[in-house]
Amino acid sequence: MSEPLVSLENLTVAFDDRPAVDHVNLSVHRGDIITIIGPNGAGKTTLIKAVLGIQKPTSGKVSLNRSLVIGYVPQHLTLESTLPLSVERFMQLSGRSAGECEAALDRTGVKHLLKASVHHLSGGEKQRLLLARALARKPDLLVLDEPAQGVDINGQASLYELIRQLRDELNCGVIMISHDLHLVMAATDKVICLNQHICCSGHPADISHDPAFIETFGHQVAESVAVYHHHHNHRHDLHGDVVSGTAGSHGECDHAHH
Repeated sequence: MSEPLVSLENLTVAFDDRPAVDHVNLSVHRGDIITIIGPNGAGKTTLIKAVLGIQKPTSGKVSLNRSLVIGYVPQHLTLESTLPLSVERFMQLSGRSAGECEAALDRTGVKHLLKASVHHLSGGEKQRLLLARALARKPDLLVLDEPAQGVDINGQASLYELIRQLRDELNCGVIMISHDLHLVMAATDKVICLNQHICCSGHPADISHDPAFIETFGHQVAESVAVYHHHHNHRHDLHGDVVSGTAGSHGECDHAHH
């Protein structure tokens, strides 16, 4: 297997001697889409900040591949409301060329908003703008904190599908945090359930049956997620690629395609 883009070894981040992230081991390779789920206060954003290098580990190690380029999509776009700012100007602030910026906006479906005010965008348009800004960097790794935040239900499914497409086109790795359990099950290759430590991880089809998942989210959520899966007659390998073989063995694809 190729060298990981990022690896966490026994990562611990503590505040006032209370661990927000406790001895987490995780590696992300090209082609991976890894989704981190967990209750509020579980340490999800702290873990992402450690990957981004803006939160120093208390102990353990974060290793990044040499020359790694990260594209980051924050949970919220916070701007001074009185500051006039067009989509075009916002993208220029990324330091990329006009051509790169327009190509990224086109790929995320918001190029027609080039002259629009950032303040007047819908939730879905803002998230696609943030994704375009990350995309313009031509990232090896996309780090997405609640990428569907403020997006309506129809827009969420298409946004997650876009993320899968970008993974394929860029051959990049993706780490994302999400609360949209049903949609995430359709959009990810591996789910990590975090509650300070990793309480369970695995393929989306399997995770909802894990006792630690049920303990964390409750039977009702676990059952509704399990019911959501429907079977396809193919399997995926660890990188999400379709492999030949008989359905029903480990790694069967149980996620919906939109």
